[in-house]
Formats: sequence, structure tokens, C-alpha cells
Amino acid sequence: MSKTNAVTRLAAEVEKAAGTPVELERPADASHGDYATNVALRLAPEARRPPRELAQELADAIASSPRVQRAEVAGPGFVNLWVASEWYRDALAELLDAGAEYGGGWADPRERFQVELVSANPTGPITVASARNGAYGDSVARLLAFAGHEVEREYYYNDSGVQMERFRESVEAVRRGEPPPEDGYHGDYVRELAALDGDPVPPMLERIERSLERFRVHFDSWALQSVLQERIPELLPRLDVYEKDGAVWARSSTYGDDDDRVLIRSGEGGPTYRAADVVYLVDKLERGFDHALYVLGADHHGTRNWYGAIARMLGYDPERVEVLLYQLVHLTRGGEQTKMSKRRGDVVFLDDFVDEVGVDAARWYLVARGHDQTIEIDVDLAREKSEKNPVYYVQYAHARIAGILRNAEGASPGAEPPPELAREERDLVKRLAELPKLVAESTERRAPHAIPTYAIRVADDFHRFYHHHRVLGSGKTEAFRLGLCVAAKSVIARCLDLIGVEAPDRM
Repeated sequence: MSKTNAVTRLAAEVEKAAGTPVELERPADASHGDYATNVALRLAPEARRPPRELAQELADAIASSPRVQRAEVAGPGFVNLWVASEWYRDALAELLDAGAEYGGGWADPRERFQVELVSANPTGPITVASARNGAYGDSVARLLAFAGHEVEREYYYNDSGVQMERFRESVEAVRRGEPPPEDGYHGDYVRELAALDGDPVPPMLERIERSLERFRVHFDSWALQSVLQERIPELLPRLDVYEKDGAVWARSSTYGDDDDRVLIRSGEGGPTYRAADVVYLVDKLERGFDHALYVLGADHHGTRNWYGAIARMLGYDPERVEVLLYQLVHLTRGGEQTKMSKRRGDVVFLDDFVDEVGVDAARWYLVARGHDQTIEIDVDLAREKSEKNPVYYVQYAHARIAGILRNAEGASPGAEPPPELAREERDLVKRLAELPKLVAESTERRAPHAIPTYAIRVADDFHRFYHHHRVLGSGKTEAFRLGLCVAAKSVIARCLDLIGVEAPDRM
């Protein structure tokens, strides 16, 4: 498939008449047409002509298209378009023919992406904060895969170092019947691990993996820092480094980083995690990935330039490396914020959050805001089973359509519109036809939060259509309206799948 659809083909006709790229917008006021463009206003200064004069020429040229019912000039030089029945037929037929693949498969070239996500140290169960990493990163991975790319998800964790030592010491203290160290880890999970024999890290990792699988985040591979660090002596000679105060530094500021970074600590300090970063990036690119995406918390802001500096230093294209940063998560209950800390026992773990609100609501709310914005989730609303809850509202639209189709008794959906289309029917077709552009932009911007926003609008338009118009038993309009239902169901299901939310047929 490609990004081309009914909307882009109409834009291409306007573009041909205008002689320049054109973006069509849907006017907020339906009386201003189905689509509009300001291209005449953009061309007027260079052409040294009045914009309304240019707009009229463009309107006259495009009005002859079989896809256009009429074209009018408005305001200082806008061109407003009303599309013809043929456009609605083509748009709906395309939706029905493509089915679940509508809006996907457009990637050219198709490339290999690795998305490294979550990667929390195994010092405790996954928290809601890390779950945002998982929900966001996995949704980006789903978008890339839907576009047609090959995508692998990886979890990178540290099994050594100060934090891991404190974690193991905390468990050992409980095994001896003592409280964990003040700067150690606390909570019921430490006591649960203490009841098991051996190193607490493997069972902790198993619990993390179970939690994330339940959360619909599946990993294709797991990377271990201690294993990667073995390659540091091999790669160190390839880096631009110098010694200072007994430590080995990377001259990363020369390659676009904010500062130089310590790779080997002075004395017997050993390698830093920055040194492991070098090995890990090389390891990713040596495995043949065209793009390495790191999903990290906002506190890793400095890491973005560091990875680019490593790539330049080693002769790799820095454009192959992306660092996606996400902000914090705050949970509220009864208007009061819940505190979060992995070391203390007052953390909010992902499993507890999912137990309370369900996987669907958890995934929805952790993706529904832009990753560069802090999220505040009202737990009371998230667990509510009513149309006040947006995820429930969208799922209910899908279930309602499924019910209509179950009762259709073999009637066939069609794309041929009736002689007169109601406004609600026109609005729904136009809304559904927005999916390809929305998905492409969400993928390219790594911004899956646009998907749930759009899904709500689709549900709004469908509910409005359903409220005003009978589907089954509507005579000559039944096939077209069934086609609308099939297309709307498919688009809603695709939107929900792209953010890891189920689309139930019954509720």
C-alpha cells in the first residue's frame, strides 16, 4: 500500500492546477465546504497578483474534476471544495477493500528498527513510571511495524554496579532477619524474594517479564550490561579519548555532546555506564539495524547528544540513532497525588495499577498524552465503566458496530452512496479517510498520542451517525450504511491495536 488515498488524490488534482504542493484542510464550519486550501494566499506574493484572483482561477480549474461538486473562493483567497458522490464512493470502497491494512504498508524503503524500551534495573517490580516507557515505546514500535518496517523490541538491563549491590544486600538482610539498609530497597517484594534461594535478580527479571507480557509489551531480546562491558577494551582504541585525573575521558564535546564523559574511572573504579553505552550502540548497529531507538525518561536528557557523539566518533551516521524522551507520570485518587519511589514501600507498581484499572485503560492513559508532557492520571476515572472514560467510550463504539453487523443477517456492505448523503454520513467518511495521513504523521513524529485523540473523534462521528440514521432496514441506503459500519469498525480496531488496546465485540 501507499500513503495515497482519496484525500491525497484530491489534493494532487488541486496541486496540478496550482503548480505547487497543496495541503487540504477540513474547515471547522461545514458551510465552508468539505475541504479548503490557502494555496492562492501563499502564491500571491511571488506571482504579484491578488490572491482572490488566483483563487478564482484555481476554483474554476478544479471544478471540472469528477471528484468535485463545486469550488468557491472565500475570504481573502481561500478555495473551498465540496466533494462529489464519486469521491465518497471511492473513499469508502478503498476503506472496504483495504480492511485492517488501510493506512499501513507505506514505508519506502522498508528498514530494520530496534526499539529499546523500559530497561529498568531489576531492583524491583515495574512501576507505573516505567510502564509509560513501555506503553509509549511499544506503540511507536507498532506504528513502525504497521508502516511496513521490520521492528524488534529489546530490554537492556544492568546486573552489576552500586544499585544492584544495594538490591542484593537488601534481600540478604531480610534473609538474616534484619531490616534492609537505609539506602537499600524496601517493600513486600523484597521479603518475597528473600523467601527464595539464590541470587534475587533472575526471579525479579521473571516477574518483570510477566508484568510486561501482561501489559502487552513483548520483547524479542534481552541485553545484559555485564556481557556488553567485556568488549570495552576492544572498542576503547577506536574512540577519541584522553586521560585526566587518572580517569579515561571521551572527547565527546568535540562531536556534539554537551560535555566530555568519563569512560574509565580513576584507580580501580572500572568502566562507567557511559562506556557500556558505547559497546551497546556498536552492538546494535553491528546487528544490522538501520535505526536504533532508545526510549528513556526525561532525566536522561543529556544522553541524547551523547549517543549522537558516539556515532560520529565511530564513523556511524548519527541519524541512525534516536533518543525518545518521555516525562513523568502522576496518579491521583480522590484528587490527591500518589507518591512514587522504587526504593521505598510506597511505590505504585504496574501490576497493582493494572489490577485496578485494567490493561486497556492503563495502556490508553499512558499513551493518550504527548510523551513530552507530564501525565496526571485520575485512577477513579480510568477504572470507570462508563462513557465518561474515553477508552470505554471508543471500545463501546466498536462493540456497538459489531452488534449491528451480527444482526445484519448476511446483508452485504457496499460503497455506492445514495443520491443524497446526510451530513453525518459525509462527516464519517471524511473522518475515516483521515487515518492514512494521521498514521504516517504519528509514525514519522514518533507521536502515538494522536491515535487515541483521533479514535475519540471517529467514535463521536459514528455515534452521531448512528443516532440520526437507521442502518438495518433502511432500504436502498442499507448497503452503504453497512459499508460505513464495517469501515468504522475496522478503523477503530486499528487505532486501538496501534496503542495496545483491545477492540471488544461485546461489552
